[in-house]
Amino acid sequence: MSGQVALALAAAVALAAVAAVLIVRTRRVVATPTERAVHTALHTASLAAHALRRGLDTESAQTAAPFLRDLTGTEGVALFDSAGELLARDPDDGAVFAPEIVDACASTARDSVAAARRVLTNNGTTAVVAQPLAAEGGDVLGALVVVAAGNPGPGMLGAIGEVARYAASQLELAELDASRARLDRAEVLALRAQISPHFIYNALNTIASFVRTDPDRARELILEFADFTRYSFRAAGQYTTLSDELRNIDRYLTLERARFGATLTVRLQVAPEVLNVVVPFLALQPLVENAVRHGLAGRGGGSVEIIARDAGTDCVITVEDDGAGMDPDTLRAGHGDALPDQSAHVGLTNVDHRLRAAFGNDYGLVVETALGAGTKVIMRVPKFRSGVRASGGGFR
Repeated sequence: MSGQVALALAAAVALAAVAAVLIVRTRRVVATPTERAVHTALHTASLAAHALRRGLDTESAQTAAPFLRDLTGTEGVALFDSAGELLARDPDDGAVFAPEIVDACASTARDSVAAARRVLTNNGTTAVVAQPLAAEGGDVLGALVVVAAGNPGPGMLGAIGEVARYAASQLELAELDASRARLDRAEVLALRAQISPHFIYNALNTIASFVRTDPDRARELILEFADFTRYSFRAAGQYTTLSDELRNIDRYLTLERARFGATLTVRLQVAPEVLNVVVPFLALQPLVENAVRHGLAGRGGGSVEIIARDAGTDCVITVEDDGAGMDPDTLRAGHGDALPDQSAHVGLTNVDHRLRAAFGNDYGLVVETALGAGTKVIMRVPKFRSGVRASGGGFR
């Protein structure tokens, strides 16, 4: 029995030792001082980047300043804009930023921005170093000013320069994000301009034709037209859900069917699981309008088929008509002015650019067409994509 007890105790000790080793190995995420320092620096840099990616203003500067001070390892940090105006400082008290130091910071910041180079002043006990926040193209976005005790050596000056370059790169990314947002808005405005002259005039004429002959029908069409324009000209959001896009497409087709009558046939097939997929706002409208306007109108009618299906991690949407079609060589070469109506090419190009900008080059449009053989446009979008979400809501 004593042998069994001894064996059991030995096994327990061995298991405890193995468990202790596993716990130590599991908990050893950052162990050495060097690893801890690297981890802390990267974490601090990411916190500063999060603020600076909003652009350089008072709020973002106040948020980023403490992290930039930690990265430089200096007594104080101040951020100035491109006009040399103070945005924020850390710490925000008179212990580091005495009145004469505040004046020195402002003076060196203005000199640094104007000359686009580092400027250093030293009163014997305290040094003030201003490093321009310079973009790659040479534009100065502002200045990072640090307050350090004594005379900073080459190592500290190098560190200040690197921190300033890092901050400037984040500000450039913020400007790039803003430029993309402006481009997205401009492209949506272009699509709205394409809708306005061609469709609205015909829709109003169609409604007017029903006012005397069928007033109830005219009222229904007026409501559809109001909801269509309210959605199409909404101010909120670059993205929307597929269900909201399809709902607005239905309004558009209701008005077009009122115009064409039985000569326009529409088939719609949508998998329920893709209704909440996020797509660029007004991404489908140009495709369907192109199918009706350029595919069918000149022939007095025809059919349009819209299919949205689940394709694993993607959603595939096709818009197909049996209309006049387009010359594929002309379309492929990008010569929109050689097409019967240039806006057909402009609308497809616009949507293609927006899809690629939002989801990457794997998600552009695919167009299958030939003269006299109709047109099929295939749009593939991911069912989920980080950072891309619908906003603003739809109109029901």
